[in-house]
Amino acid sequence: MPDIIDPATAPADVTVYRGVDDLLAAIGQELGPTEWLTMQQARIDAFADATEDHQWIHVDPSRAAESPYGATIAHGFLTLSLLPYFMSSLRRFDGVRMGINYGLDKVRFPAAVPTGTRIRGRMRMDDVQALPDNGVQLTTTITVEVEDAAKPACVATLVSRYYFNASSDPIEGSTP
Repeated sequence: MPDIIDPATAPADVTVYRGVDDLLAAIGQELGPTEWLTMQQARIDAFADATEDHQWIHVDPSRAAESPYGATIAHGFLTLSLLPYFMSSLRRFDGVRMGINYGLDKVRFPAAVPTGTRIRGRMRMDDVQALPDNGVQLTTTITVEVEDAAKPACVATLVSRYYFNASSDPIEGSTP
């Protein structure tokens, strides 16, 4: 999973979680914001090619210039797909043998991301639950902000599962 990253490549200000106690202490705390990322047309075009979603509002700059946005806009799912990038800029886990995306509880796209604008991420850990096999299930809300916009581009509640190495402290309620 993208937020289990190599410490050598992690940003200096990334928050490191070393066990369930760290995770429980982090419930309700906000991390971020990340650095800004400029949404380029090349990224939007590549996403359109990968998903076969070539709607004109995303890929036709001439036609999109006449839209209410005045430019092409990123796909909502492209913005959503950047959540792992933003999360890896904010947090990392030590002592984890595996992490998986378990799903999304809620996703909203309150504002568009016009081409050339900058976006960044913030996150808040909402819940931590013990799982068997020395694992935890994390529920995290990630907000993607658009520079100078009144509303965020995306607000998503992500559910992830992480399994700690056997040498890590056992998690209460999990099986060894």
